[in-house]
Amino acid sequence: MSDCCHHHPKKASPPPKSKGSLYTCPMHPEILREGPGDCPKCGMALEPLIPTGTEDQESKLLGQKFWLSVILGVPVLLLAMAPMLGITLLSPFWSDWLECLLSLPVLFWCGAPIWIKGFRSFADRNLNMFSLITLGTAAAFLDSMVVLIQNGGGNQTMHSQGLYFEAATAIMVLVLLGQWLEARGRARTGSALRELLDLTPATARLVQEGKDDREIPVSELHPGNHVRILPGDKIPADGTIVEGWSSVDESMLTGESLPAEKTAGSSLSAGTLNREGSFIMQLTRVGSETALAQIIHLVAQAQRSQAPIQQLADRVAAVFVPIVLGISALTFAGWMLFAHSWTHALGSSVSVLMIACPCALGLATPMALAVGIGRAARHGILIRSAVALQNLASTTLLALDKTGTLTEGTPRILSLHPLGDITEEHLLTLAAAAEIGSEHPLAQAVIQCAKSRNLILPKATDFTAHPGGGISATVEGVSLLVGSIRFLREQGVPVQPLEQLVVSDGAGLVAVAKNGVSAGAFFVSDTIRPSAKNLLRDFKALGVQIAMLTGDRESVARSIAEELGITLWKAELTPAQKGEQLAQWKKEGYQTAMAGDGINDAPALAMADASIAMGAGSDIAKETAGIILLKPSLEGIAESLLLSRAVLRTIRQNLFFAFAYNIIGIPIAAGLLYPCFGILLSPMLAAAAMSLSSVSVIANSLRLRKMRI
Repeated sequence: MSDCCHHHPKKASPPPKSKGSLYTCPMHPEILREGPGDCPKCGMALEPLIPTGTEDQESKLLGQKFWLSVILGVPVLLLAMAPMLGITLLSPFWSDWLECLLSLPVLFWCGAPIWIKGFRSFADRNLNMFSLITLGTAAAFLDSMVVLIQNGGGNQTMHSQGLYFEAATAIMVLVLLGQWLEARGRARTGSALRELLDLTPATARLVQEGKDDREIPVSELHPGNHVRILPGDKIPADGTIVEGWSSVDESMLTGESLPAEKTAGSSLSAGTLNREGSFIMQLTRVGSETALAQIIHLVAQAQRSQAPIQQLADRVAAVFVPIVLGISALTFAGWMLFAHSWTHALGSSVSVLMIACPCALGLATPMALAVGIGRAARHGILIRSAVALQNLASTTLLALDKTGTLTEGTPRILSLHPLGDITEEHLLTLAAAAEIGSEHPLAQAVIQCAKSRNLILPKATDFTAHPGGGISATVEGVSLLVGSIRFLREQGVPVQPLEQLVVSDGAGLVAVAKNGVSAGAFFVSDTIRPSAKNLLRDFKALGVQIAMLTGDRESVARSIAEELGITLWKAELTPAQKGEQLAQWKKEGYQTAMAGDGINDAPALAMADASIAMGAGSDIAKETAGIILLKPSLEGIAESLLLSRAVLRTIRQNLFFAFAYNIIGIPIAAGLLYPCFGILLSPMLAAAAMSLSSVSVIANSLRLRKMRI
């Protein structure tokens, strides 16, 4: 078994720093700007990389504009429709001019953000959904103004000749509705990050020497500060206890439901909750350096990443808008050429522009990814890469490391075997006392065994660690060696009595020598995680082959594999060989995923199509992996697979909603059914269908928040 090291969360990719907050586009995550604004590619409002608490402002402003457009737009519709129903509300002259006046604030104040985005798309030559909206609305409004001014108002046949104030107004109202609902939906996708941000308290009690404690904002804390924590307080930063004790709820980081006992020297993480005692802690990492801040950064980074399926949607959208503009122009030309009808020509061409608006297509992937990644974060699954999430959904072979993944990585003593006249308790007392200075997992197993028997351990001196072999120390005048049989042999100890001990498969041996003579041995074994058998059963039901890769001895690997029912396993592998094995399986046609926790797993994690690291593992494993499990339970791997499949399923459904409206609606909007069935789609109904397309995508994506997985 290898040494077990505890590392702080990675610092390799800290959150981006700038003079101001960085904003990005939900549809084009490569766009980064300081401060809010609109995306130069698609025109959508940029969002902060990390929630600032002001994400709802766009939604509120759009909501205000939408409701004002409704208040002013409803009278426009009533005035336009009443004559068609034989109802006279006002004289034709006042009715037409009132429609014009009421439509102006709807189009040019409420709809100002839409116009700005549309004009910018033409200026930047990045045609998008706002290009279609502005062209269609402008055509309808300008034609109406020309007809109104030419006729002076009051002409009963004016609407049939091209008065589209109600259509232009309705289009803007429906577009604003779609934008408002879209903004609300995007704001809700950031709820996972806001929940994580809320775990950190706003203030902390700074301990001042010779003075009373002073409450200050958490943003003013610095490493080295001492902070007092009372029962019920949240931990404001990472640090260690210097005075006092407590019971701390760390479930938000570890998933462990039972509070952890903390005493002087114990480490603490920002966002965890102090349950009982009070204590003073010294801060080691604050602000963006804390483990919680790094988690928030990882979630935000993943929500901005693009899955391969998004690239397909982007390519489709890039050619879709020019094609729609072409169809709209052909529609106009066709009606003018064959029907000589300006009214039908303009109405049909505007309808094509409206119903083909690709806003739903652009939202299909990022909305589902953001909601799915946010849900995963709330369940202790950090998805660093959308690519890993998509690849995981199609996994056919999952390779698992043994130590620390299938097993707890914490050995336990199975049995004691003293030699000669030494007793079990004396052997254990001497070995545990000698191991006090070692952090090796095997040493901790010996010490824990001694503590479980309530043994009093004497003080050891002359402690020396021999990397790869064992330790030497002096206890009560006795010279001790503790380690492998090979280590004792190299130190000149006769090891024949130890070699005669029969070690069962799956167990290891820790040998002890006293004054240069073999004194006995401990049989140790790792503990299989309680969730391992359930995990394997779940994956079998999902059609995924399980494989085990380990650098441990073949006998140990065989024992674990047989107990768990794993038929495909490889033992005594170097880190490079683990990566080579993954490459071989990929050549054989498997879609691979790898889960591990150690430095020796990094090559395999990098080689796999999807990689999963255990949260308690090494920094290099977490840096290499696309998905990190904060919970110690392996069931998080099954949850990750199910979630990835749910997200991909939702994306495909979203793409269907986006394309279905366009494919069905464009021919109808163009008037192809009119010659045979007399069916025409008005611009107003086309705008409604376009908005419904976006709403369908948003609502379907938000289902992931509560979907059973």
